[in-house]
Amino acid sequence: MKTLKNQHQEKISKAMKTVLNEQEAVNQNYWRLQYHVSTPAYWMNDPNGFCFYKGEYHLFYQHHPYSPEWGPMFWGHIKSRDLTHWEHLPIALAPSEEYDQDGCFSGSAVEKDGKLYAMYTGNVWTGANYDTDLRQVQCLAVSEDGVHFNKAAQNPVIDSVSEGNIHPDHFRDPKVWKKDDYYYCVLGSRTKDHEGQVLLYRSRDLMDWEFINIMAKSQGNLGFMWECPDLFILNGQDVLVMSPQGVKPEGDLYHNLHQAGYVKGKLDYQTGLLQHEDFQLLDYGFDFYAPQTTEDEHGRRIMIAWMAMWESCMPEQKYNWAGAMTIPRELSIKQGNIISKPIPELKQLRQHHVQYKNIIVSGEQELAGISGDCYELEVKINAKAASKFGVKLRTDNETHQETLLTYDRLESLFIFNRNNSGEGDGGVRKAPVGLNDNHLHLHLFVDKSSIEVFINEGEKVMTSRIYPVENAKGICFFADQEIELITLSKWNLSKGVSPLMFKG
Repeated sequence: MKTLKNQHQEKISKAMKTVLNEQEAVNQNYWRLQYHVSTPAYWMNDPNGFCFYKGEYHLFYQHHPYSPEWGPMFWGHIKSRDLTHWEHLPIALAPSEEYDQDGCFSGSAVEKDGKLYAMYTGNVWTGANYDTDLRQVQCLAVSEDGVHFNKAAQNPVIDSVSEGNIHPDHFRDPKVWKKDDYYYCVLGSRTKDHEGQVLLYRSRDLMDWEFINIMAKSQGNLGFMWECPDLFILNGQDVLVMSPQGVKPEGDLYHNLHQAGYVKGKLDYQTGLLQHEDFQLLDYGFDFYAPQTTEDEHGRRIMIAWMAMWESCMPEQKYNWAGAMTIPRELSIKQGNIISKPIPELKQLRQHHVQYKNIIVSGEQELAGISGDCYELEVKINAKAASKFGVKLRTDNETHQETLLTYDRLESLFIFNRNNSGEGDGGVRKAPVGLNDNHLHLHLFVDKSSIEVFINEGEKVMTSRIYPVENAKGICFFADQEIELITLSKWNLSKGVSPLMFKG
């Protein structure tokens, strides 16, 4: 008779072989990202279990190792000493038991007594309708080395929701933290009349959990389900990050299928209620969902998110891979809002620096040495009298492909246009942005099939996947009237992710 441990390991070993067999072919695809985390092959979505454990950063992720399409979820695994150079590890969790037979859904990881505890949602389909025919429970898996996990015999550790206005089926994505003598856990949920909310639990040992309260819920247009909640302290304030599903567009905002953002406030740990301010987006681009954070040894709050969006076109799927993570971002609060900045460790990837100062642009202008498809670009612009100006990325004269980034002074908007970016979905996204003393600061990270734009030192961020031809490497600045590029620096960026190596 197979033991629970052996059955789980057999599932992992079988899945690993399929991924290894495809990895080399996947890496030949031009759109393959160089310094962003992506799966060695097949499907990836939400980041899970992001933590700092025994001197290393561990990042797990939702993974289907048999197809570039979403399917029964496993937990993939990758680690890094510096959040920049990443090493793939064996799959950590596989759906192997009755309580998680259709997927080990999203969750988190926390250290206890030197061991790493992963808390995740076990998913079981009870019928053909994925929205109504499901059972979700919360489970634990334990590791002594941070790599090999055994599922707890006590699973599921939370097997049902409490009474009240809590939908019994949608109950997932546990995020755990320690405070004083208790471990606390937030869970994504919805009401019985389909409004998003977050539940708060506590436990002394991670095994026996007590429901405290519905911590926060939708008021107005905040969707029918809140996924992937994350609660932490930043600059002395409690911050709840979540991914609301079903938020309706409002003006220039909320045009993605689902959103990802935060509220700030104060959590009363006795009542379990979070008094909070209004919801704010964390990213204004096309492809940013299910962010998760961790605190590292330096006390920094680091965030990483799935760089994709549900139901979007993923042209890389025809090459047997799908999905990626954003670069890690350091969070802080400035003037009441969260600021997201690229972590400084990414500077280790810099190569071949090209720099310009005090360049006047009127009309369109390209600069010698400023081109590429895998680079970091930082520029400070004096807008002078221009009303519209910006930069075209990944341009190609033959196909007329370009990704257009425009600042509209009259509307105080930064506009990301990917209608001519190549294969995949087009569209336009807009972020409210003001000039600082008539200056605009842009910090761009481009990686084969992705663009991340940090505006005015991270006051706003816009993230997108794009799929241009290989020859689309041009960079062109433009302005309707004269502007000045006060400082401009470009670096090529080296590869940051190593291939998967596995014996077993």
